[in-house]
Amino acid sequence: MKTKLIIVRHAEAVGNMNRRFHGWTDEGITDRGEVQAKLVAERLKDTQIDIIYSSTLKRTMETAAYISQIKELPINSRDDLKEINGGLWEDVSWSELTATYPEEYKTWETQPHIHQMPQGENVKSFYNRLISAVSDILAKEEGKNVCILTHGTAIRALLCWFKGLPLEDMVEIPWCDNTAITIITSEQGKFVVEAEGDSSHLDKTTSTFQNQEWYLEYIKNMNKQD
Repeated sequence: MKTKLIIVRHAEAVGNMNRRFHGWTDEGITDRGEVQAKLVAERLKDTQIDIIYSSTLKRTMETAAYISQIKELPINSRDDLKEINGGLWEDVSWSELTATYPEEYKTWETQPHIHQMPQGENVKSFYNRLISAVSDILAKEEGKNVCILTHGTAIRALLCWFKGLPLEDMVEIPWCDNTAITIITSEQGKFVVEAEGDSSHLDKTTSTFQNQEWYLEYIKNMNKQD
């Protein structure tokens, strides 16, 4: 039987707006995040969804609440869908991280597959945690359309698995905007990526990324590599 995963990144949260590292730091969504969550819920209004799972962090649960309301479905929360534990990076500004943890920051940017958060998780164990979580969901919900609310780094790591790529290729997986949708079908152990980081329900005003300089520079550099 074919199972469909509709994976949604959480709406803009305080850490996204303030450009601070929030892995397990548990802040809610912003005013723009509320708008994004309404837009993604409306987009999914006519999409078949049988069950909703969410990371237990506020930003995912608050985003999931909009989808839950429009689909009239409960939210099943799971700790193992949480973002990476940043350890000493938690609630530190990105500009400060580059100065205080230059070597760790370099691996995060260029070799995330070997990255170790100071006193936190390493990406490999984080990746294994996510695979275990999604494998469990797939086993329990075979043949259903499953909506999963999770996080930016989690989606990048999972896409390596879905695409059959080594974790070393995570650096090539682009970041997706807040409330972007990734759709995966699973059948007999094989995955097909039907949509990746689709944020077409957002415009210049409602997008987080289109209003942040770091992302515009990131896209410029990605295009240079192509």
